[in-house]
Amino acid sequence: MFSQINSFYPKPFLAKAWEYLQTHRIILFAWIIVAIIITVKQYVLGSYNNYSIFKYAYFHALEGQNLYAAYPKDHQDTNHYGPLFSLLIGPFALLPDLLGMIFWQLINVLFLYFSIKQLPLNNRNISILYWIILNELVTAMLSFQFNISIAAIIILSYTLIEKRKNFWAAFFIILGTFIKLYGVVGLAFFFFVKDKPKFIVYLIFWSAILFLLPMITFSPQFILQSYLDWYSSLTEKQALNASLTSMQDISLMGMIRRISGNPSIPNLPFIISGILLFSLPYLRVKEYSSPIFRLYYLASVLIFVVIFSNSSESPTYIIAMSGVGLWFLLQQAPVKPIFIILFVFAMLLTSFSPTDIFPRFIRNEYVKPYSLKALPCVLIWFTLCYQLLTKKFVAQIRQT
Repeated sequence: MFSQINSFYPKPFLAKAWEYLQTHRIILFAWIIVAIIITVKQYVLGSYNNYSIFKYAYFHALEGQNLYAAYPKDHQDTNHYGPLFSLLIGPFALLPDLLGMIFWQLINVLFLYFSIKQLPLNNRNISILYWIILNELVTAMLSFQFNISIAAIIILSYTLIEKRKNFWAAFFIILGTFIKLYGVVGLAFFFFVKDKPKFIVYLIFWSAILFLLPMITFSPQFILQSYLDWYSSLTEKQALNASLTSMQDISLMGMIRRISGNPSIPNLPFIISGILLFSLPYLRVKEYSSPIFRLYYLASVLIFVVIFSNSSESPTYIIAMSGVGLWFLLQQAPVKPIFIILFVFAMLLTSFSPTDIFPRFIRNEYVKPYSLKALPCVLIWFTLCYQLLTKKFVAQIRQT
C-alpha cells in the first residue's frame, strides 16, 4: 500500500504539503483572503470602532474640529494619531465603510508582506516568518490596527538602509514618527548608515515635507494647534494606560505594576535602563560588518518598542512577534533547547493567549490582569541583548 502511495506522490505527502505552504504566492493569497473575511465579519458585527476613529479624524480635520476630543456620537475612545494621519486616511474615509475597511486592511497587510520580503533571508525563512506572525496579524486586523504598517515601516527602514537607499529610509522613519511616534525607533539603525551627514539632511528634508503636507488640505493654524493637542492627548493617555484595569500597558512596566498591584510605579527608570541595555552593543563597532549582528538589532528594535511602551495593547504585538520570529530564525543550527523553549513560550502565551484555543480561565484570571502576554517577549529581548553583547558575529561569518 505504501509503495502505491509513494508512486502516486513523487515525494512524501507531508513534505509536498510543507513545500506548498512555503510558496510565497500561496501565503500572500492566504493573507488577503483572511483580511477580507475578517473585515466582512467585523463589519457585519458592527465591531470596527478603531476604523471609525480613523475615518472621522479626516472629517473632523476638514471641519477644523479638535482631532483628539471625544465624539461619542461617532465612535468610542479618542484619536491618538498625528495630524498627518488625518490626511492619509482620507482616501479610505471617502469610500463606503465596507469598501474603505477592506482597502485599509489590504494596504496594511500588503505593506507588511512586501517589507518582510525585503529582508536578507532565504525564501524558506521568509515563508516561516510569514506563518509565525499570522496569528498576531489576525489579532491586529480584528481591531483594524495601524500597527501592521508600523511593523512594516520599521523593517523597511532597516532594509532600505542595508540597500543604501537612505533617502527613502529617512522617509519611512519620519513617516512612522509623524503618525504614531513608534517609527522613531528606526533611528536605531543610524549607526549602520554609510553616509551619515547626508542621511541627517534627508531626515530634516522629510521632517519639513511631512510637517507641512497636511497644511495643503487643512489650514496651517489648525495643524499647528493639532500638534499641541496631540502632545496633550498622549500625555493624558500615558497616565490612563498605567491603571490596573486598562486594556493597554501590556509591557514590562505593566507586568510589574499589575503583579505588585502598584499603579504608581513610574515608567522612566525602566525606559532609561532599557535604553542603556539596548545601546550597549553599539560599542562593539567591529561587529557592525556582520549582517547577522545588524539583523539581531532589527529584532531587538521590534521587541523593544513594544515591551517598553505602556501604550502597548494586544494588537501591538504584531510588531514584537515579528522581532521574535526573526530572532528565532537567526539562531544557528542546531538551535539550543532554551531558545526553542522561549520561542514556543512566545507562540503560546504571547500569540495565542487571546484566542479561544487558549484556556479561557488562565487568560481571564492571569494573562490579562497581569499583562503576561509581554512576558515571553521580555525574556527573549533580554536573551537577545545578551547575545548582542557576547556573540562573535564576525567570527561566525568567517566560519561559514
